[in-house]
Amino acid sequence: MILQALYDYYQRKVADPDPGRRLPAFGLEEKEIPFIIELAADGRPLGIVDTRQGEGKKKVGQRYRVPMGVKRSSGVAANLLWDSAEYVLGVDTRGKPARVAEQHAAFRQRIADLPESARQDAGIQAIERFYANGGVAELRRDPLWPDILEGNPVLTFRLHDEVDLICQRPAVVCACRGDETAGAAKSICLVTGEPAPTERLHTVIKGVWGAQSSGATLVSFNLDAFSSFNKEQGDNAPVSPFAAFAYTTALNHLLDRNSRQRFQVGDTSTVFWAQKEDAEAESVFAAVFGEQQDDPDARIERVRAVLSAVQSGQFDGGRGENRFYVLGLAPNAARISVRFWYAAPLHEVAQRIRQWFADLKMVRGGKDPEFPSLFRLLAACAGQGKADNIPPNLGGDIMRAMLSGSPFPATWLNAAVQRCRAEQNVTYLRAAAIKACLNRSRRSSDSSFVQEFSDMLDLANPNPAYRLGRLFAVLEKIQEEANPGLNATIRERYYGAASSTPVAVFTTLLRLKNHHLAKLTHRGRAVNFERLLGEILDGIADFPRHLSLPDQGRFCLGYYHQRQDFFRKPTPSEESTQGETQ
Repeated sequence: MILQALYDYYQRKVADPDPGRRLPAFGLEEKEIPFIIELAADGRPLGIVDTRQGEGKKKVGQRYRVPMGVKRSSGVAANLLWDSAEYVLGVDTRGKPARVAEQHAAFRQRIADLPESARQDAGIQAIERFYANGGVAELRRDPLWPDILEGNPVLTFRLHDEVDLICQRPAVVCACRGDETAGAAKSICLVTGEPAPTERLHTVIKGVWGAQSSGATLVSFNLDAFSSFNKEQGDNAPVSPFAAFAYTTALNHLLDRNSRQRFQVGDTSTVFWAQKEDAEAESVFAAVFGEQQDDPDARIERVRAVLSAVQSGQFDGGRGENRFYVLGLAPNAARISVRFWYAAPLHEVAQRIRQWFADLKMVRGGKDPEFPSLFRLLAACAGQGKADNIPPNLGGDIMRAMLSGSPFPATWLNAAVQRCRAEQNVTYLRAAAIKACLNRSRRSSDSSFVQEFSDMLDLANPNPAYRLGRLFAVLEKIQEEANPGLNATIRERYYGAASSTPVAVFTTLLRLKNHHLAKLTHRGRAVNFERLLGEILDGIADFPRHLSLPDQGRFCLGYYHQRQDFFRKPTPSEESTQGETQ
């Protein structure tokens, strides 16, 4: 299913009417080429062209479509008409002259092995004359030669006054598409369902965070344990050369560093696409789950527009039936593992997104994000707020639960509660995560259940753990008003014990409360606090000896809701009640 969806995506993109968005045709790939050697028709080198843009070490070369690169390990294997300076020019940049000579010979042999029709091309003849007439020696006088020696960059050739590279000329492209598997045995391709030769080694996938820089494979059989019936490599899962090229090209395109259809979730590189052209839906998904550092306000407006579109039914009808795919990939040595795979109609995805933000909705301060990104939620539950401390599988598990509508992983609830205890601080993001976990857990077991917790203080919630959290917040507020300018409150000293073993600390805290109330100079304020304490304690029969993990989460929410309520502007009726008390 994954390979078929990627194959279909390639077929759609390769036929894109916009040439700038079109994927490379079969036999070609996009490659960054920092330097181009310009040749005259007689093979004379006219100079080296620098295609790089940027400053200092951040210069990036222009991308061109070139013949597919070979899959290298440690041996010598040359690409056709483009490669590193050691292959193309035979210059030794690392003190290994014998190996460089072998590499250069392999590069020239690839050219010599081209069919006669391609070798008669003017560009190929110019390259052969360049080598025959000692053109490499003339290039040594070029001002960019020191950069060639220093970096061993990728090079290729182009005829003077032409736009296309020599490797892009029609005769060369036709040679690249030649059937290299002629005469090979045919099998039924698992992607297309048609008889075709089998691709023995699939192209590597690049761009997966944490994987090898040279790339990793999604389909491979490099050990005997992975093979069956004495089959070798790709014969274990027959995929035709064209289908293998299509899915790897599509996936590398989605994982490109400039792609707007990818984002990072912990250690999981996530890509997404629609079955049929729907650029708006794809950009919306990126805005919802990605992180836009350059313009956060634009992301907020985009999310609001999505939620409004879902509410108004814009994703219903034919557009809503367009299938949407989400693929999460994680590194696994020289291979790539599939962390999660989701395929559903667009209208279902839109409803999942709406439910995701409804579960996260929480009363907040003025500087807290209205629609937090998944990365921020994960970082808030990690030690020191660092991405490196996010549990490896957590991001993928949350994403899978969000898209499928299933309960969020208990590890997320545990991580949020533990960070609250470790730092004695219930932040907006942690409270939102806890609320989402608790509400989603109850909803999965009871389809008629709406929510256990709202986004703000719930005075009618009878849960003892929730009320204990509210009680702790009120006791802290009393202490703060009784001792203005206090450096540390009961939260720094007692929060961990109060949220896990209430019976051990609340009797002490209630005794301290009497001293703090006596210090208040505003007696009406003291009466209001006494009234609030009575209302909270009325629902608590006894202090529990121990709170379970979900109840510790409810304690966090009770504390957070009550603290935020203290900063809420009173309603007119509340103001009149307070005036009567005073």
